[in-house]
Amino acid sequence: GVMGAKLERVLLVEDSAGDARLALEAFRHAGFAGEFNVAHDGLEAIDFLRHDGRFKSASRPDLIILDLNMPRMDGREVLVELEADPDLNSIPVVVFTTSSADRDISMSYQHQANCFLTKPVDLDAYFDTVQRIERFWEDVATLPPR
Repeated sequence: GVMGAKLERVLLVEDSAGDARLALEAFRHAGFAGEFNVAHDGLEAIDFLRHDGRFKSASRPDLIILDLNMPRMDGREVLVELEADPDLNSIPVVVFTTSSADRDISMSYQHQANCFLTKPVDLDAYFDTVQRIERFWEDVATLPPR
């Protein structure tokens, strides 16, 4: 859309370094040339989004891809924090997690997640799903204006 932002900055919140590397590769392969940041747990994600500590110069992402099961602060807690923060609650969130539990799906949508995807176990399917996330938010959806 003309009024919306272009997908230029993505924050992946993911505690698995291997999954994060694969996601970055999938985004690049799909043609994403923008900034791709990784937070390794929920606390780091919130610090990044609020420019706290070492993230003072962090840029606001156009999209957050959020794992649910993480140490220190999990994705469920991150969703609750984002929803309650008027500066952050308009950033689209894709929940991307190993969970397929009904309560996790319901909870994610109740707390304003835009989409819930269960991570495929198969590497090729994982790569393909992440590419579809990139293409959807790059080509199909209109992002909120910055």
